Amino acid sequence: MSSDYTSKLRSASRKTTVHTRSIPKSKEHTSNASKRHSDDDVPTIPSTPSRHSSDDSSRIISIDSVFPSTPPSRVRREIYGDRFIPVRDRNLATEFSLIGDQRTPSKGKRSSNGIDTSPQSEIANRKYEAMLRTELLGEDFSLDDLQTFSEDSPRTPRKLFTYGHSRSRNAEEIPVQVDSPYKAKYSTSPIGAVGQRILQSPQKLPRQISRTPVKVLDAPELQDDFYLNLVDWGSTDVLAVGLGMCVYLWNATTSKVTKLCDLGPGDSVTSVNWTQRGSHVAVGTNNGSVLIWDAEKCRKLRTMNGHTSRVGSLAWNNQVLTSGGRDRVIFHRDVRVPAQYFRKLDAHTQEVCGLKWNPDENMLASGGNDNMLMVWDHYENRILHKFTDHTAAVKAIAWNPSARGVLVSGGGTADKTIKFWNTMTGSLLHSYDTGSQVCNILWSKTSNELVSTHGYAPNGGTGSNQVIVWKYDNMQRIATLTGHSYRVLYLSMSPDGKTIVTGAGDETLRFWDVFQSNQSSRRSSRPGIARNSVR
Repeated sequence: MSSDYTSKLRSASRKTTVHTRSIPKSKEHTSNASKRHSDDDVPTIPSTPSRHSSDDSSRIISIDSVFPSTPPSRVRREIYGDRFIPVRDRNLATEFSLIGDQRTPSKGKRSSNGIDTSPQSEIANRKYEAMLRTELLGEDFSLDDLQTFSEDSPRTPRKLFTYGHSRSRNAEEIPVQVDSPYKAKYSTSPIGAVGQRILQSPQKLPRQISRTPVKVLDAPELQDDFYLNLVDWGSTDVLAVGLGMCVYLWNATTSKVTKLCDLGPGDSVTSVNWTQRGSHVAVGTNNGSVLIWDAEKCRKLRTMNGHTSRVGSLAWNNQVLTSGGRDRVIFHRDVRVPAQYFRKLDAHTQEVCGLKWNPDENMLASGGNDNMLMVWDHYENRILHKFTDHTAAVKAIAWNPSARGVLVSGGGTADKTIKFWNTMTGSLLHSYDTGSQVCNILWSKTSNELVSTHGYAPNGGTGSNQVIVWKYDNMQRIATLTGHSYRVLYLSMSPDGKTIVTGAGDETLRFWDVFQSNQSSRRSSRPGIARNSVR
């Protein structure tokens, strides 16, 4: 028995020796395996088991080489079939819709995907779309719709192919002569008569309006007051600006600045207005006086009193000057007679902040802080119409020079609307919400367009402090001009009707070329922005 016990001890000692000898090899193999995982380019040589080791020791040594710790990733290959099987559960109405790209066309520019977004390309695309709608769907399409184009509004997505019943119109329905080439049997084109007329229609390009002012003038002490009128452009191409206690004249031809008057301490300029013809300018003051000045000789002609508070609005009608003030009173003054005034109008219950004459119809429009818009019969103290639709102060007033008796007005912060009135019948024609305070309105002298300036927008929106050019027919925005950092409270137009000047509480005057001039010679465009000071 002792011999068997001794042999078992020897066998155990041999196994222990084998395991002891294999431990360093196992460590070496583990380090090699770690290197293999960190660097795949270095191959790992598995350790060879000792000839004295048993089967168990061999399995212990080769376990990492047989089962690696991180299995290699499998490469998945996509299998493509040889047939296309359509998906039947899609919405077919959206499959045949045009892709709505919300881009704003601009002159000579291309979008990020290389598509031409110029106005010429936009109108050509509309022609092609109208032709397809007419030929394939038989829809009625007006040629006037091709000319409706605005650079400020992105293109509205339209569905070219839609499912539904539509009115069909054949080419035979078009009134043509007997031997007209528009008859279908004489046509060799795959496009019908209506489609050919659309493609051959004249292409009227939209007018380009620069978003950059042609000139910027510094106007120190230009007041940020909604109820004042401190900027006016006269018929002699001279701009009058009230800055603090002084009135300055800027000659648009020579860019020369002249100081017209200084009211002195204790008083300030609240309104300026040129006569329709000549070099006389009226100046309203904070003390209630109205001064008549000869701008060519820089000489004061007379002082007219009557108001007990500041005079915020002035309007000329030939030799008659009309003034409105904070005392809620309107005076008609004939500058040829010694009397201070010959008619007094006192229908407003708060400050009068807007006055405009219609010399063709001998009507005066007045707006006040009482939200009232009134139309007066010539110089009489008789109200023809009293409009109460506005819900805020009415300062912006303008008569349409090309339509008889059409008056436009704009409301303040709580109103934000532009309204058109027929003063012949006393009816409201249209009303449009602009989204911001309307400060001024002017009609174009050469086209059926108008321009408005704006102030506050609700919650400080993006519509604040803008200058907007509108098309009167449908009140579509032709252009939106930005640059002022305060409310655009002042607006006037050059004698040729091409350029407008805007003033704001940021103490700047900006000149914009927005309308087409009726003169044959146009001013040469100047690169960049010329910046000077009024005084």
